[in-house]
Amino acid sequence: MKTTVKNLKKVLENALLNNDKMAYGLYEYELEELLDELLASLLEDKDDFLFVVTTHKNDMTGKQDAAMVLIEPSGKVHINELARDKLKEEWLHTYEANIKKLIPVFAKQLYDGDLPINGVKYGLHA
Repeated sequence: MKTTVKNLKKVLENALLNNDKMAYGLYEYELEELLDELLASLLEDKDDFLFVVTTHKNDMTGKQDAAMVLIEPSGKVHINELARDKLKEEWLHTYEANIKKLIPVFAKQLYDGDLPINGVKYGLHA
């Protein structure tokens, strides 16, 4: 079955809204090697945190997996479910609404072959 934006939206909804388990192997394969670059971007942009989600069809199971990383300015890295939990903590009252708005955008970016990299600022920095 060909991957569609609709399929990707469902995978992201399951991972980000329905608390599905994420794939550590996918984090290692697609996100881990980007950590230094992502931290540099976070610091350069003076973001309060940065997060990335990705999906990939598992060749062995045929299941579409998801992975996520969230990085803090200190360099602390949160992976998969811990990243999702940290994002929920950061967006305490707005997580669900924010994610529902972002999932269609993320799905389109992933479908187009791009990683949705999201730097978040809470307010103006000096």
